[in-house]
Amino acid sequence: MNLQGIISKLKNKHFLSLVGNGSMSVLAMVTVGILLRNMTSGDIGYWFFFQTVFSLIDTFRVGFLQTAMIKFYSGAEREKADAVLGSVWYLSLLITGVLIILNILAAFAIPFIDNFGMETVIKWFGITFLFTLPSSVAAWTLQSDQRFDSLLLIRVVSQGAFIIMILVTIFFTSLDLDLVLLINAISSVTVSLFCVYQGWTRMRTFSKRTKEWILELFHFGKYSVGTNISTNLLRSSDTFVIMFVLGTAGPAAITMYTMPMRLMEVIEIPLRSFLSTAMPSMSAAFNRGNKEEVVGIMQKYAGTLILALFPVSVAAIILADVAIVILGGNQYSGSLAVSTYRIFMSFAMFYPLDRFLGITLDIIHQPRINFYKVLVMLGINVLFDFIGIHLFGNINGVALATLFTFLSGVFFGYYWLKKYLDFTLIGFFTAGFTEIKAMIQEYLLKNKTAK
Repeated sequence: MNLQGIISKLKNKHFLSLVGNGSMSVLAMVTVGILLRNMTSGDIGYWFFFQTVFSLIDTFRVGFLQTAMIKFYSGAEREKADAVLGSVWYLSLLITGVLIILNILAAFAIPFIDNFGMETVIKWFGITFLFTLPSSVAAWTLQSDQRFDSLLLIRVVSQGAFIIMILVTIFFTSLDLDLVLLINAISSVTVSLFCVYQGWTRMRTFSKRTKEWILELFHFGKYSVGTNISTNLLRSSDTFVIMFVLGTAGPAAITMYTMPMRLMEVIEIPLRSFLSTAMPSMSAAFNRGNKEEVVGIMQKYAGTLILALFPVSVAAIILADVAIVILGGNQYSGSLAVSTYRIFMSFAMFYPLDRFLGITLDIIHQPRINFYKVLVMLGINVLFDFIGIHLFGNINGVALATLFTFLSGVFFGYYWLKKYLDFTLIGFFTAGFTEIKAMIQEYLLKNKTAK
């Protein structure tokens, strides 16, 4: 293959999206490994708790605007795109301002709160939330424009700045919770200023906002935000259940549970990559009125990923103990973190089914149904979390509950999406097999031609 061909492949949007998600996740896991080895178990547990709560609240902003922006911005003419982005800026500033005001009011309640984890969230949420606003809007814009090379740069700068500051701090002093939270805030404002400097935030479109688009985004987002908050609550509910049900063992159990969750990035990296590249294409196809193309894209991406993840899952199950030790150290060998990871990976290769069914409901203007889907999954998850902890007495019960949550999402999503699109579940596997077969044949043909 010549140099031009190699460069062309490196600029491929799928490759750049995968590398972007992959590099971010790898750097995040490196960060977790560093923190696990340099912080007390109490501090690292509270740091994980802060991240969980921050992510949950941030989902209100992301969920309200990201999907709506991609839907209405992708493929739009410049005038319409500017109006959409300006309206997104208006709503994002409004949401950020309201939540910061609520955070300030909550600060007056700190003397009456007997929970150090919640005190930490109240003290650090507002400033961190404000600092992440510009970089968030920039990331949504770049994803909508399918500029995955620039999106990759944002992710590397974001996580890279955090890691560098952590390492410098370790060199001079010992890490504690307050230092990590301060470094997190500084790295957030650093990447936002970088995005402003690069012109990726496109703040000037604020003047192009229109009442019509603000209302359109609001009405779409009011369902989308519910779905996204519920989805994040679905992920974080395990943390809250573990923290409050297991009592004094909660912080240590959260650390043990978070480790395999971090290692689940081996599934989440390609899944996020496939979703981020498929969403604009599916939106464009639906906006053209081509439902068959929407189904084709959905089944091709999800089916291909399911089949590709099967050997990855098998390898992860076999090497679970090795992975946990690499991430957290020898003290976690043979721990509950290992068995929990094996439970997750035994069915994680099928996650694309649930995620693509959900995002397709949003794409075809049915965010309300997707919202109900996530609510059903949330209810099932919390119910089986309690059952699992009651039966097993540890985090393995929580991990097993995830299987029932996943199955409820697939069956609910398929039942309702089937009412709008003509497809079958088996179609995911046939489409995936066809795509992989074509890729292998193309590879073999190129090798044969090269010889």
